[in-house]
Amino acid sequence: MPGKTAIVLNSLLLTTTAAFPLLAQDALPELTVTGTREAQLKSETPASVGTISGADIQNVKPTHPTEVFNRIAGAHVAVTNGEGHTMALRQPMTTSPVYLYLEDGIPTRSTGFFNHNALYEINVPQAGGIEVLKGPGSALQGSDAIGGVINVLTREPSATPETEASLEVGSFGYMRALGSYSTGWEDDAVRASVNLNRTDGWRDSTAYDRQATTARWDHFMNNGGMVKTTISASNINQQTAGSSRLYRADYETSPKTNYTPISFRKVKAVRLSSNYELEDGNSLLSVTPYLRWNSMNMLPNWSLGYDKTVYTTGHSSLGMTGKYRLDFKPYRSRLVFGADADYSPGSRDEKSITTTKVGNVYTDYAEADQTYKYDVTFMSVSPYVHGEISPTDKLRLTGGLRADGMRYVYDNDLSVSTTGNYRRAPDNTVNFLHFSPKLGATYAFTPNFNGFASYRHAFRAPSEGTLFRSGKTADTMHLDAVKIDSYEIGVRGSALAGLNYEFTAYTMTKRDDIVTYTDGTGYRSNTNAGKTLHQGGEATLDYRFDKELKLNLASSYSKHTYEEWSATAGVIYDGKEMPSAPRWLNSAVLSYSPVALPGASAELEWVHMGTYFMDNENTTKYDGHHLFNLRGTYQLNDTVKLFGRAMNLADKRHATATSYTATKGEEFAPGMPRTFFVGVEATF
Repeated sequence: MPGKTAIVLNSLLLTTTAAFPLLAQDALPELTVTGTREAQLKSETPASVGTISGADIQNVKPTHPTEVFNRIAGAHVAVTNGEGHTMALRQPMTTSPVYLYLEDGIPTRSTGFFNHNALYEINVPQAGGIEVLKGPGSALQGSDAIGGVINVLTREPSATPETEASLEVGSFGYMRALGSYSTGWEDDAVRASVNLNRTDGWRDSTAYDRQATTARWDHFMNNGGMVKTTISASNINQQTAGSSRLYRADYETSPKTNYTPISFRKVKAVRLSSNYELEDGNSLLSVTPYLRWNSMNMLPNWSLGYDKTVYTTGHSSLGMTGKYRLDFKPYRSRLVFGADADYSPGSRDEKSITTTKVGNVYTDYAEADQTYKYDVTFMSVSPYVHGEISPTDKLRLTGGLRADGMRYVYDNDLSVSTTGNYRRAPDNTVNFLHFSPKLGATYAFTPNFNGFASYRHAFRAPSEGTLFRSGKTADTMHLDAVKIDSYEIGVRGSALAGLNYEFTAYTMTKRDDIVTYTDGTGYRSNTNAGKTLHQGGEATLDYRFDKELKLNLASSYSKHTYEEWSATAGVIYDGKEMPSAPRWLNSAVLSYSPVALPGASAELEWVHMGTYFMDNENTTKYDGHHLFNLRGTYQLNDTVKLFGRAMNLADKRHATATSYTATKGEEFAPGMPRTFFVGVEATF
């Protein structure tokens, strides 16, 4: 059951919204597609789903995903470097594999090869929308969907010829060109988009180049079916320093300093999928085969102090998702049967390095011994069933069960090593089998005011790097999967005078979390560490004052604690708050479109991060920060638009990541100073 924090907050939210239904007026129904892989009324979705429209993405023109995701209550995307990021969504800010990233419902990476920077492999600035399902996914999503499901939607093609092009420049050598062309004929429509950007980086040795493209072809068949084929590709080359933290003195006086200029990351990714969908009366058949390929070559900066390596990882995938939905007249009943299958061979080639260091700065490196070289194939088959029924006109009940069967086939290309800092296991096969139940309910108090409640169980199978890159751990192949149980309750609706709202409270218990820790010698080990508790509440308010002025608010309060946690003998963190877990995350956007100046618009954005502990012992806190951003556009004529923005308007010194240890003291990854961007966009 929810803890005191969630109970009190939920009571306040319910009390606050009690009067809203009395003001209700007719509004267009809002749809979401992530939970069931097809359009569904949000009012009948027993979960909190944050949405960002394609129009909002085009207006914001984000240089980094944080600029749109932070508008969703409870979601915070922290900048690391270039478009690299960490996510906080009902979890602390983390690089752990607790989120499922999708593009049009298809995972961007295989479960076995998670990377927390998943969004830079997606063409976010040219997306058709984003949906964020908070907390564990539905029965249609499997491993990874613990903290949330992030689904980036491709942009639909147009029926008539349409060309868009924009060019923008900004501080620190930033340049970006975006182009999109779309057209349609008879039963077909296509759209192709390209995204080219580069920057010198505001910190030393943080240059970044990226090329991305997305193409989509919609074909409408004579039998009423539709085939949607999408191809996406990204090429990323960056010097990394985003998580290269500085000691306090450098953070305050020389934030451009980069202690790790030798680090780098080079990523290539390609995805191809083709979705066939046929709706026939009360049934729907959907089948989506897909192909994936990616490669990442990197020298990680965060581990140079304890685990110096350079490596290349990658995998390819052949997979398929399929489902059959059948509707029944009694009680608006619905059954969905489906299964997902994934076959993903991959590899890791890793070497240790020796480094040259001058003061605090790593100036050079040389490759040394081969530490890991192996092939690993991830395979999964996941059948599921999902059902919905309405015993009354106002009550909608949902339930589902998913079974995930997973297998890793590991082939070690080096000698077996059972001692030392880089232990290597012999060839082996590792299996996981897990069942995930889901239950939910929605209730329509009025046409524009509804409530929802849910219980969802989810899990996360260890990734290949956790299982087979053993470090000093004697046995990582028998690590347990991470499990979580989530309870959620909320209300949402619309009211007179243009007010829309949603309030949610949740509590989640995570068990068998996998933690990577370092011992006295500095090398890393992996273990299942115990139980953590995650509780909080989220609030979203959108209010239009008049034709000119609109306000969007997103706020969340959460508390993340260790309940049973001991990574090493004699070190117990039970009852402590987890580090990098701000209690408060807030944002507000005030938009102004003056009637006296048609074509002009401006928005002032406030982003707030609350205080949080920097260490497991809860001895040191980061004070949090407030940032302000200003954006503006002016439509010169039917074809040309000018736009600009000033980020971190007050030039506030702030950190995107922090840490504290007794040996190193406080460390801060500095966030960007005041930054300007201007550009021009043409549509014809």
